[in-house]
Amino acid sequence: MANPAPPTSLQPSLSQRLWELAKIFLKLGVIGFGGPQAHIAMQNDEVVVLRKWLTPEEFTEGMAVCEMLPGPASTQMGIYIGYVRAGQLGALVSGLCFIAPAFLIVVALSWGYFQFQGTPQVDGLFLGVSPVVAAIILAFCWKLGKKTLKDWRRVAIAIAVFLITTLSSLTVLIQFIAAGLIGLWLYRPNQADPSSPSRLNGWVWPPLPLFLANVPAETLTLSGFWGFERIGEFGLPLLLFFLKVGSFIFGGGLVIIPLLEFEVVDNLHWLTRIEFINGVAIGQLSPGPVVLAAAFVGYKAAGVLGALIASIGIFTPSFGFIMLAAPLLLRIRRSPWVRAFLQGVTPAVLGAIAAAAAPLLQTALVQETLFQSIAAGVIGLAALAAILRYRLSTWKLVPLGGLLGLLVSLAPAK
Repeated sequence: MANPAPPTSLQPSLSQRLWELAKIFLKLGVIGFGGPQAHIAMQNDEVVVLRKWLTPEEFTEGMAVCEMLPGPASTQMGIYIGYVRAGQLGALVSGLCFIAPAFLIVVALSWGYFQFQGTPQVDGLFLGVSPVVAAIILAFCWKLGKKTLKDWRRVAIAIAVFLITTLSSLTVLIQFIAAGLIGLWLYRPNQADPSSPSRLNGWVWPPLPLFLANVPAETLTLSGFWGFERIGEFGLPLLLFFLKVGSFIFGGGLVIIPLLEFEVVDNLHWLTRIEFINGVAIGQLSPGPVVLAAAFVGYKAAGVLGALIASIGIFTPSFGFIMLAAPLLLRIRRSPWVRAFLQGVTPAVLGAIAAAAAPLLQTALVQETLFQSIAAGVIGLAALAAILRYRLSTWKLVPLGGLLGLLVSLAPAK
């Protein structure tokens, strides 16, 4: 990992460098649609091509570090650039400025969603948005499966996790650990296929204890706007839960869906399933990292304060890993035993995401009328084809799906 360059007579002062970082990453936070690869490409244009703050080799090194760390890679790349440019303060400034615009947008959309939830117009919008989100998740499963399922053992692990997740209440985290241990045995250094990809596609470290608020079995009602009345009860559970998510699961924003769905919908009852899939849609619709869907969950539980605490929890590990632990973790990643562990966990992640997608798909497709259900299915299939065949950006598909859903809802009842 590159070290921040010491100031010289030719280099701007620290305050100037921090101001430059703030301007660049605030801009990227506002226009950063298109997912992590688009974010990283924009960052490369700004700091390598235009300003030459980093060499291509330094930028590539940063990408290698961020790809294997927990959390959203594009956010971590911004933190890395800030660190190289202006040390620890630079890392904080670049990371916070990249996150802040998307956070505000997600909170605003969350307020609008819950304020007008149940109105015909909002229901119509999400009639089209929900099948698009289901298509995004299915497309992610397809792409991950092509990278992951290299032999029958990986296929067996994926199917086993899918069935266990679907048919039992065993937590996803425990299944991932078990799959990793199986991977240690199947792909230990003297057994592993040397041609197997070492890049991590998504996996989870062992879980931390989580102290939960005492919530009723029915779904949690909406908090007030600021959440003052709820933050005392839900602040610590939100922080601990999202610290765990941010610390121990990585490989792309959509990898968090199984853990979030099973916890916040099935176990904690903070969201209904339709609210959850719409929250994922809001995360897709905003610029910045998809994991800011955490702010949607936090807003439902404890208003703006809950959204802030959830976001702090999910992003704090990213800052810590980049600023403190990246060099050590890069060395650990090269261990053949770690790679063997990942060979077992990665197909398990695929199975868990597929299992999480099944009820979300049912929620998206089962509408009030047969006509609306058929229309939702057509929208979902069209979105899936647009992603897999034409590589259309997901952030463009979400509003398009919403527009089609609104049109369908305005059609005469069949």
